Amino acid sequence: MTGAAGPFDAVLLAGGRARRFGADKPAAPVGGRALIEWAAAAASGAARLIVVGPPRDVLPGAVLVREDPPGAGPVPALRAGLARVRSPRLALLAADLPFLRPAHIDRLLEEMGERPGSVLVDEDGREQWLAGCWHAATLRTALDGYRGASLRGLLGPLGPATVALPAGTRPAWYDCDTPEALAAAERLL
Repeated sequence: MTGAAGPFDAVLLAGGRARRFGADKPAAPVGGRALIEWAAAAASGAARLIVVGPPRDVLPGAVLVREDPPGAGPVPALRAGLARVRSPRLALLAADLPFLRPAHIDRLLEEMGERPGSVLVDEDGREQWLAGCWHAATLRTALDGYRGASLRGLLGPLGPATVALPAGTRPAWYDCDTPEALAAAERLL
């Protein structure tokens, strides 16, 4: 499928250790579906859905891969997911974004244009590195030789476009890192 002038794939990072959450965060239910299902639905326009993390049967048709070693963090997870990307662009998403919608992905793709990528920013202007879209070739080049562990260290120097959403909207970048954050999301859905 295509979004905002061309095809894209989606890479969902779903293999974290969820230390603050204390359970399998992507499988946690909110609003009648698992968190990972919300993120996958936001990327419904993707030609290919790639999930980096342990096997899950809630997303039929998704390509499942693991970072090496499992739980190694977002940079190894990005490497593993990017290896399966076929489209020239991709959405790079956390698996715990219950308010992200296809329209947000379309906006990110539009704002990216010819820039290396685009990311949502929170109300304080902080980049949300796991709520963005990127040119696959740019990420491959950036990862070549990168030995750091930080997504910000990898992606920040690329100078992505930043996308702020209108005030008063449910924040598309809102992630559920704690049971309290999940409960707050449940109240808003």
